[in-house]
Amino acid sequence: MDLLRLVLCLTLVALVKTNEWCYTCDHHTPSHWAEINGSHCGEHHQSPIDIVTSIVTTDPKLDNFTFVNFSSQHSIRTITFNGHSVQCDMEDNEVEVSGGGLSGQYSVKQFHFHWSKDGSGSEHLVDDHRYTMEMHIVTEKKDVPGGDVLSHKDGIAVLGFFINATEENEMSEPWQMLTSYLENITGNNHTAELNHNISLSDLIGHVDLSRFYRYMGSLTTPMCDEAVVWTLFQEPIQVHKDLLQKFPEKTGLSFNYRPSQSLNGRKITASPATPLPEVHPWCYDDHHCDHTPDHWSELPNSNCGGDSQSPIDIDTQSATADEHLTSFNFINFDNNRAIKSITNTGHTVKCILEDGLVEVSGGGLEHVYSTLQFHFHWGTDAADSEGSEHTVDSHRYPMEMHIVNKRKDLTLEEAVQHSDGLAVLGFFIEAPGSSKSSSHSDTAGTEAPTSTESTGSNMEAWKKLTHYLSAIKNISSEVEVTEEIAIDDLLGNVNRESYFRYSGSLTTPLCNEAVIWTVFKETVKVDHDLMAMFPTNAGYHDVFRPRQSLHSRKVYTTAAATVPGPVLFSLLLSCLCVLFF
Repeated sequence: MDLLRLVLCLTLVALVKTNEWCYTCDHHTPSHWAEINGSHCGEHHQSPIDIVTSIVTTDPKLDNFTFVNFSSQHSIRTITFNGHSVQCDMEDNEVEVSGGGLSGQYSVKQFHFHWSKDGSGSEHLVDDHRYTMEMHIVTEKKDVPGGDVLSHKDGIAVLGFFINATEENEMSEPWQMLTSYLENITGNNHTAELNHNISLSDLIGHVDLSRFYRYMGSLTTPMCDEAVVWTLFQEPIQVHKDLLQKFPEKTGLSFNYRPSQSLNGRKITASPATPLPEVHPWCYDDHHCDHTPDHWSELPNSNCGGDSQSPIDIDTQSATADEHLTSFNFINFDNNRAIKSITNTGHTVKCILEDGLVEVSGGGLEHVYSTLQFHFHWGTDAADSEGSEHTVDSHRYPMEMHIVNKRKDLTLEEAVQHSDGLAVLGFFIEAPGSSKSSSHSDTAGTEAPTSTESTGSNMEAWKKLTHYLSAIKNISSEVEVTEEIAIDDLLGNVNRESYFRYSGSLTTPLCNEAVIWTVFKETVKVDHDLMAMFPTNAGYHDVFRPRQSLHSRKVYTTAAATVPGPVLFSLLLSCLCVLFF
């Protein structure tokens, strides 16, 4: 077996030249790892992933682990900073693990860490939450013929532990001893002998090892071989924040985690001891479940009965002009590789974006927001279908697209608890040439969405996007987006300077009142046949929540825009009639 591949397998953090791949350099960053010669980083069972607990199922075969010599205080041989991570190598054939649903005996080779200077550096996420750090204990399957562990989908077993930063006064002595070595390994590939008595059990602490998630994946660094059976323990290790901060400070590496990868149809399971959220089904119509929109407020922890709910009817006559509603800054909306995957959630079609790539600011928003995903609401496949969530002067459009953004300084868990934690951009969608929207009254500063042909989108981009719908007919199915599709292409040249603004909520359970809503006035133009593909392929229709009461809230609008050409011509013609007749 090629020696370099063996080293890659055993270390998970490849000991190759640091200029061949990196996290922050100008070339071969994670988005380009697939371009490295011989790389598997562009394949379909990659790691890390976001563990969405609502789709995790319990597997009774995931029994308790058997840990051999995890409490040995002389098994950690050396500690090294290899340019990509801090890694501790183990004594050969001394520490082993089996059970836990693994198919054999595994020998522990090393453990290493992933971090970020901003305190959110774990590789895996749980329900979109990123922990402070993550520790990977890397093991190799014993008795593999020829020792070629990379040729087996479970040749490597990685035990992943989330690490949570605490501010408690008392510091863990084992972690104090371990991090003290960071002073002496600041140079790349500088190795120090471990002279303190530290065991893996000392570092793991009181984590409940019977509670864990399981899925099949890959190494998280080049060459990203898909040969890993992953175990992620549910409970995090608690370590003082000052000790964790030493990792980025002493190494000079600001972060070293790979963005989450598409699940691509893989299953995530959990041990019987792992508590999973109680799933309460909700739906839009009573043919599918009992919790229709009228009953969403009865769901556990629901906010759907609050006074600041969405969607609403936007009354253009009562909207108040606000000079603070200025132009937006759209970062990487023109990136045609920003869409990572597309999935059928059972309630909508959702496009998931590459982690940390797309951003939104300006437009009267007080924070920078990271764009997470966009999704759609629709009616039926009929030509006169109405399916938008928001209405304007009581008019409902055929479809509505929501671009969901999270405050960059908050985790998603935190964002849904803040009144401005999320910013959603809403775009109405209708067919080219539609005249429905033009029937609404226009007044200076409060004009309704217009239907001018100048707002046409790139129909080729919509054809590329809807092409994926036939591959996600099954609920919870997800496919990787390989076509080049930019958000800008989907929106076309719709006027993004003219919009409505109000404070509201998510429009699906649990309806958290954490959304700054922007609803754009001009409509995006999409051929009816393409719009009809959403209900046809997804298998459900009328996926919009009824409009909610405005209560005491106000709807604001951008200042009066330039009068459209046809309207201006009509005004001039009227003046001429007065003058000459």
